[in-house]
Amino acid sequence: MVPGSHTMAALETERTQLMAMTTAARTLTVVAEPKLASPAEVAAANPGTTGSTGSGSSGIVYVTSTPPDPGSAQAIAYNLLASFGFNPVTFFGCLKDMWDRESGWRYDAENPSGAYGIPQALPGSKMASAGPDWQTNPATQIKWGLGYIKAIYGDPCKAWAFWQVNHYY
Repeated sequence: MVPGSHTMAALETERTQLMAMTTAARTLTVVAEPKLASPAEVAAANPGTTGSTGSGSSGIVYVTSTPPDPGSAQAIAYNLLASFGFNPVTFFGCLKDMWDRESGWRYDAENPSGAYGIPQALPGSKMASAGPDWQTNPATQIKWGLGYIKAIYGDPCKAWAFWQVNHYY
């Protein structure tokens, strides 16, 4: 490269920009850690709604969880929540935390007590009421699990609160 060439000028400009960005990054101060809002905070910020997210009068949008990776068992659950009357943004975080601990979201998770699948149904054969493929289909297991949660606890966050105290639901 010849000094004064167009390439040399472009490289020098890029070098100057990188130095300025590095200097700016070193001057940043972290003032708080981000955290997800609880369902109660979402409801308080959005009066007149039933746990949905949105902008309150302060202009802040509260979110309790983010959508999972497409194609995963978690995505199936996220997409099925609304069909059971649960706002996915509000309730997915509770369901995820609980089923992370119960089965790690593995459709073939089994423990010595006989609990099986993603929701750890006991006995696993209970899930046959949701479909004949209950042993191998995450969607069938999730449908059964969401129905169980709705019937017994009302919603995934109430089931998760029970789980945190008892280590089962």
